[in-house]
Amino acid sequence: MPDTTTGHDDLARRPRLLEDKEALRALMIRGWRALDRKDWRTWIGCWAEDAVLEFGPWGEIRGSAAIRAKVEEAEAPYPSMQHHLLNLHFEVMGDRAAGVGYMWFVAVTAPGRTDAPYSMGGPYDWEFRRGPDGWLVTRQRLGVWWTGGEDAQGSFG
Repeated sequence: MPDTTTGHDDLARRPRLLEDKEALRALMIRGWRALDRKDWRTWIGCWAEDAVLEFGPWGEIRGSAAIRAKVEEAEAPYPSMQHHLLNLHFEVMGDRAAGVGYMWFVAVTAPGRTDAPYSMGGPYDWEFRRGPDGWLVTRQRLGVWWTGGEDAQGSFG
């Protein structure tokens, strides 16, 4: 008689996998929308305390407190911003996950100066860990493939 438990086990895991991928997507959208509102507390709440941020011009930043301080300093001068997350894809491996996507960042450089925004785009790579309260970002690598306009604040150079 054939063993059918593998098929049943796989079928039972599939809803959990879909739920995990949706939870990761929701984490990213919640966090990066918070960046647009400069809601630093909500944004950094998406990160593990021991997280690492890798961004070319800044190098490697370790720990959520240091990550928050650097990003808040860099983005605070912009009156308004939009962080677009595109082509998100997640791979879940138990209580760990990896993700990729693209960034399209647009910022107004001065109040009322919407005709000359600063923008940049490039690839994101993330690592995540599931904790008691859900998924958190443990590592983010961000590359910049292109920029447009002038980074008048010098925040990202």
